[in-house]
Amino acid sequence: MTQAKLTPHQWSILGLVALCAPLGDACLSRGMSKMPAISLEHPGTLITAVFTPWVAAGIALLIGFFASYLTALSWADLTFVLPATAFGNVIVAVLSKFWLHEAISWQRWAGIALITVGVGFVAQGPAVTERPAAKDAAIEEEEAVR
Repeated sequence: MTQAKLTPHQWSILGLVALCAPLGDACLSRGMSKMPAISLEHPGTLITAVFTPWVAAGIALLIGFFASYLTALSWADLTFVLPATAFGNVIVAVLSKFWLHEAISWQRWAGIALITVGVGFVAQGPAVTERPAAKDAAIEEEEAVR
């Protein structure tokens, strides 16, 4: 199996996948920590929350995550792209500890270390699984019929 090399542009897309989700989640957390508890019985508070600056920034970053995630899935396998999102757990922990000043137990740090090692293993593999030529021809024929 030949390993396709990723272009710098593709690496930047994976970087956006890995950064936008945790940054968006951290912004949402910061914004919501300043809001009163939200109940489905009072949907107006939810609408108000959406328009606060930190929550709006979090939503924009999560839209950026989703766009970059879809882009990455267009040229790489899910089993390659998904670990890039898992690495976001490391970034979330760092942001939570140093920006949101949350306490993180050693058990969570150990889990984060395991995630980092796992992402390292996956990153060594190919971004796209090679398909036998016969299957490619069948897929192309099926797509042409649509």
